[in-house]
Amino acid sequence: MNFLNFVEVALLLLFSGFLAGSESAINSISRVAIDMIGEKNSARALRIKSVVTEPARYLNVLLFVRKGCELTATVLVAQSLFNTYDNHALALSIAILVMLVLSYVVVGVGPRTLAKQNSAQWIVPATICARILATILGPLTSLLIAIGNAITPGKGFKSGPFANEEELRDLVDQAHESGLVEESEHEMIHSVFELGETLVRELMVPRTEMVWIERSKTLRQALSLALRSGFSRIPVIDENLDSIIGIAYVKDLAMRSHEYREAEQNERVDEHLRQATFVPETKSAAELLKEMQRDQIHLAIVVDEYGGTAGLITIEDILEEIVGEIADEYDDDADEIQWVDDNTARVSARLHLEDLAEHLSCELTDEEREDVDTVGGYMAKILGRVPIPGSTVTLHGWQITAERIVGRRHRIGTVLVTRNESAEVIRESL
Repeated sequence: MNFLNFVEVALLLLFSGFLAGSESAINSISRVAIDMIGEKNSARALRIKSVVTEPARYLNVLLFVRKGCELTATVLVAQSLFNTYDNHALALSIAILVMLVLSYVVVGVGPRTLAKQNSAQWIVPATICARILATILGPLTSLLIAIGNAITPGKGFKSGPFANEEELRDLVDQAHESGLVEESEHEMIHSVFELGETLVRELMVPRTEMVWIERSKTLRQALSLALRSGFSRIPVIDENLDSIIGIAYVKDLAMRSHEYREAEQNERVDEHLRQATFVPETKSAAELLKEMQRDQIHLAIVVDEYGGTAGLITIEDILEEIVGEIADEYDDDADEIQWVDDNTARVSARLHLEDLAEHLSCELTDEEREDVDTVGGYMAKILGRVPIPGSTVTLHGWQITAERIVGRRHRIGTVLVTRNESAEVIRESL
């Protein structure tokens, strides 16, 4: 290899290394570092932000030029060795081996490590180079990406596959495997990614579990329902659950009752409503979360494709998808059935209805078994709405009373089963 070829190969490899380091700097620079640069030079910080906020456009160009430099250097080395050795196969093997080692060390490892360690210093020349190359070669790389997507099976990537969510997910996995990210944090980050693919109908409270109130009820009745159910916002309906006219806020009703005592009995709940927000069940949960934060909405009514009420969703329902189940301080793992005395038992609302019947030594009819599995489900079926504390139904001489709510969704956790004095039922021994 003559001196001129040596210089050309060295310059190509050094420039390739600089481009590789630039890719690493663009991917690793933090917002804090950019803000620190902005304190000294705001114009420079703005140029850096323009590159960092749109990485795919610049990384694709950097990758294209880097590959071109490496391939050119490889061809020059091979050409020089062909002139040195008569055995072209040997010359080609040496060229591949030499360039593999040089590319790995000079381009792959060294510059990337230095750029990550000194991203704040490297990002300035990296940004200048990236902007110049993107201006000159941007249309060419876009054309090549379009061709690649056309011949590649599947959907493809509009901005190229070099800067996307999958790479970020992989970085999170690597950080977790190296111990930098804890298990709970790892799961939470992945939950944030998955939130964009989660639909509202997957997180909503279904209409069968909604607590609501008719518009003709008084403020006293609405406050009583709020206190018994534990909800501070209650949908108000007109003729049926598919005609929700607004949301009653407990604080509005309580304030009105405090300012004017007679309002509890004389004023109706539909006189103190706030506008309801309706969202389609096919909406993205991530998109809805942004809208709820922007518009300061806590609760939204979910509608199906026909305009009927499918359920409701709160901002906590979405956050719970990210951080996991939010437990209540009253939640516990109580036994499914506990006998208080010979005539009274405290039963989990999740207990299977047939198991309860077995404990009470009674036989269920086909009508009682139909469409329900649990004690809570049986109460909802008989009442025609979600049971709240104090709701009562009867089952073969036993009175079942909803006792207390548990969890953030305020579902009935336990019921009190009391034998009516007129019933001749003998409790099964446990």
